[in-house]
Amino acid sequence: MRTLNLTSQRQAVYDIVRNSHDHPTAAEVMTRLVEQGHNLAYGTVYNSLRYLSDKQMIRELKLGEAASRYDARLDDHQHIICEVCGAVDEVMSQVPREWTDRVAKDTGYSITHSHVVFGGVCPACRNKPVN
Repeated sequence: MRTLNLTSQRQAVYDIVRNSHDHPTAAEVMTRLVEQGHNLAYGTVYNSLRYLSDKQMIRELKLGEAASRYDARLDDHQHIICEVCGAVDEVMSQVPREWTDRVAKDTGYSITHSHVVFGGVCPACRNKPVN
């Protein structure tokens, strides 16, 4: 059993990530904390995100961007990122077993998990009029 030390600061950070559906960056978490009246240092926010990730309460997503994003949804799912606006959405499709079997065969690895990131253009950007 994992031991948790959820300080009030960590709980506040966790609540922001858990209640967000847009996979916020650390800077966005900080902005939302300030909007809710919290006064936390950037270091505290970053350390809290690392702690929560280490304790597997949230997932850090490195999606090819400069800044990591954070996700409180821990079930098996993938992500898609808009190449125009940077929006990140969840994809609930499972990675096909044939893919993981092929990767295992090609590399000799024993696959323990997978995470696929799709790229594309979201409906909002696709429907914007071209000037």
